[in-house]
Amino acid sequence: MADALEAAGGVLPGTDVALLNLARKITDGELILVGVTAPPAQPGGAGPTQSGGKVNLNTATLAELDALPGVGPVLAQHILDHRDQHGGFRSVSELRQVNGIGDARYEQLKDLVTV
Repeated sequence: MADALEAAGGVLPGTDVALLNLARKITDGELILVGVTAPPAQPGGAGPTQSGGKVNLNTATLAELDALPGVGPVLAQHILDHRDQHGGFRSVSELRQVNGIGDARYEQLKDLVTV
C-alpha cells in the first residue's frame, strides 16, 4: 500500500494514516479511501457489511460475496451455507473450510474479507 500511496502523489499534510496497513498488498482496481470519513449506515439496514473496504464474511449478502474476485454465485452461496451451518466465521482462515475454496482462492481472498 505504501507504494500505491507514493504512486498517487503521496499523502497530503494533516492526513492521518495511522490506521492504514502500509505493508498490505493491494489488488488492481481496489478503491482505498484515505483521510475520508466513511458514509453513515443506510437507514433500515443492519449496519455496514464492509470494514476498511473489506467484505465482512458474517454479514455480507450473496451479491456482495459474488462481487469478490474469483467468487461467483455458486461459491458465494457455499460461503453463506457454511456461515449458516457453523454460526458464522470466527476468523478469515475458516474460509478454507468452505467447499470450493482451496489454497489459491484463499490467498486471493484473505486480504479482501474480514470477520
